[in-house]
Amino acid sequence: MSAAEQVRTRRSTRVSTRLLRSELRLIAGRRRNQMGMLVLAAVPVVLAIAVRVTSPRAGRGPDFLASITANGLFVPLAALTLELPLFLPLAVAVLSGDTIAGEANIGTLRYLLTVPVNRTRLLAVKFASLAIGAFWGVLAVAVTGAVIGIALFGTGSLTTLSGTQIPFGDAVWRLLLVMLYITLCLTALAAVGLFISTLTEQPIGAMVALVIFSTASFILDSVPQLAWLHPWLLVHDWNAFGDLLRDPPLWDTVWRGLGVDAAYAVVFWLLAWARFAGKDVTS
Repeated sequence: MSAAEQVRTRRSTRVSTRLLRSELRLIAGRRRNQMGMLVLAAVPVVLAIAVRVTSPRAGRGPDFLASITANGLFVPLAALTLELPLFLPLAVAVLSGDTIAGEANIGTLRYLLTVPVNRTRLLAVKFASLAIGAFWGVLAVAVTGAVIGIALFGTGSLTTLSGTQIPFGDAVWRLLLVMLYITLCLTALAAVGLFISTLTEQPIGAMVALVIFSTASFILDSVPQLAWLHPWLLVHDWNAFGDLLRDPPLWDTVWRGLGVDAAYAVVFWLLAWARFAGKDVTS
């Protein structure tokens, strides 16, 4: 084998992350995304201060609000519970709207594909960047909540939803599991957003459509007469992360939720690929 052939072989087998790194820089550098991260991070701060000066009121989902004063690590858990129905899906909608529709709207998609970049690879990189962006959003809420929570309420042994206590190290590990679970839930939603983004060249339209999809799913999930439909809804088991705070953790609902997430992610990514692979990019 000649030297030129060896170089070509190395180039073909080497996995480059340049495109992914470029996409992540775009996500991190957009001013609206930075403002969105600040809003996500502000919620646990406002929540912790409000609980500090008032008495928490019970709400839907895992009852973390009533436990905040006992342990600061409940602040990020309560904040994630509050932001999961709207703020976090909205953040994913903003990111997914920019993936394909945003590039087409500003005229950079056509030039990106003439590099050349394989369309399947480009779609995979876009999806990976959405997953990482979802994790950034969850991380902003959790880290800010943990810092302000520990500062205002302290820490120590954490009382689980089963009534038992676990040491601080185990509590941090449980929080990391919750963050991972919510990230995977949002990643499945991002797959839906990626597909919607391939259908239009208007990023705002894609964002609104995904928010409507998410909100409608939550509404349908709250209607008792549609109980037969609930297990098939993407958001049905999103609050199952509360079962990770039991002793021992209840994994049945968690695995069921991850199974639904995986199904949505695969189906809608394939739909996005089928649409984008043959799409006539004119802008």
